[in-house]
Amino acid sequence: MAQAKRPLSPHLQVYRWGWHMAASIINRATGVALAVGTILLAWWFVAMATGHEYFATVQGYAGSMIGRLVLFGLTFCLMQHLAGGIRHLFMDTGRMYDLKINTSSARFTFIFSVLATLGTWFAAYKVMGVL
Repeated sequence: MAQAKRPLSPHLQVYRWGWHMAASIINRATGVALAVGTILLAWWFVAMATGHEYFATVQGYAGSMIGRLVLFGLTFCLMQHLAGGIRHLFMDTGRMYDLKINTSSARFTFIFSVLATLGTWFAAYKVMGVL
């Protein structure tokens, strides 16, 4: 039986890379990262329930430079996923499909994510008395 020749679906080599594409892909990636972060949060809760010694060990990992870098990244993922989710909520109502508005809202998610992450960490260090 002969197979009919079908046109190939356009893919990344056809479309020009844009902010709206990056925001969509990053929104999905941050969702996966937040799932991993939830596992780390569960580990922290289990350590808290296990006892003081084990909790101190986990806190030592979280307080290390690598641990803080992971927590900083997870904070960025949370803020980016939040902004992307709100953007998609508006898009689900049929708004923001104009290319200029869509691109602007995609850029805004990145700007918001960086500023909210830095603001959150600044406020946390201010409350802890480090700054």
